[in-house]
Amino acid sequence: MGMLARLLTLPVSAPVGGVLWIARKIEEEANAERWDRNKITGALSELELELDLGAIDVEEYDAREAVLLQKLKELQEVEND
Repeated sequence: MGMLARLLTLPVSAPVGGVLWIARKIEEEANAERWDRNKITGALSELELELDLGAIDVEEYDAREAVLLQKLKELQEVEND
């Protein structure tokens, strides 16, 4: 009976399983990007360059820098745990 039930529910369960797999992959990639030290430090370098070129003002630089530095702090805390 178990095999018959699986076959009958396959048209519904297969797409749901696929969607869940895709959601897990997206979450893994998002976490990998969020916790990538090189991406964060690169973003800090780009931010400084934007300030030097006059593309952004000091207030915007300070706000965006604070966010990036907070991410680095969180990353360090995660690595230390």
